[in-house]
Amino acid sequence: MSTSMWAAAACAGSAAWLTVGRGREARRAWSLFAGGAPEQRHGRYRQWAVAAARGHQEWWCLAAGLLVALLGESVVPLVVGAAGVPLVARVRRAGDARRQRERRGDAVIGLCGTLAGEVRAGRQPGEALRLALYEAADADDGGTGATRSAVLAAARFGGDVPGALREAARQPGAEGLLGLAACWRVAVDRGAGLAAGLDRLEAALRSERDQRNDLRAQLAGARSTAVMLAGLPVLGLLMGSALGAEPLRVLLHTGAGLGCLAVGGVLEGVGVWWALRIVRGAEGR
Repeated sequence: MSTSMWAAAACAGSAAWLTVGRGREARRAWSLFAGGAPEQRHGRYRQWAVAAARGHQEWWCLAAGLLVALLGESVVPLVVGAAGVPLVARVRRAGDARRQRERRGDAVIGLCGTLAGEVRAGRQPGEALRLALYEAADADDGGTGATRSAVLAAARFGGDVPGALREAARQPGAEGLLGLAACWRVAVDRGAGLAAGLDRLEAALRSERDQRNDLRAQLAGARSTAVMLAGLPVLGLLMGSALGAEPLRVLLHTGAGLGCLAVGGVLEGVGVWWALRIVRGAEGR
């Protein structure tokens, strides 16, 4: 086996060791957090452990670029892999933000349902809101602890609850709190039924969420097709290597190969960007 192959194997082994080690540390952290924690907080600690195990995935681009650079005996794949690190990090951050936004939306729906139940049980609106917020504190709310504390303080000390709710609604995913603020103002100031308004608000928010999930499920096929088409060049390189054509040597050590690599990379990036832009546009509408 050549020196480059030994180096590539060592690189792959190191990357695997880092992955296993990070997963072991995440499991250890999860065991420490979950050991003495109440049952209602297990979901939050589990998400922390998963986030710790999934963090910094963008560095796999650099590892893959280093591996291909060693196999192809060229620095070009390493440069491309290093350039892909910030792009993958941006995609990962966008995905984390989307998941956090969805968790906030689910928390608002749950808050409306819990508040409506407390009001029907005969509690006053302020007391019902405090109990509903205390129950929401034991669940994952997508990072709305500070704004929840502001609403709780307003409900406890007779402050401007609708104003606090509108302030909390500025966070992405918590826009449904605007409807809760309107229901609160109409019910408290004019004596209207708060529970009935909350039921209608919860049903509307739940219907909107279900429609969004249904649309995302329908677009999953288009997104998967775009990803599959983006991976076809890699499959072609593997098939060429299996046939003994040495595609890496042609692409990385000849002028025509470098030109084809540059043009193909640009077309590949533009095609993936355009396809995902169409999908995101459909989801936004």
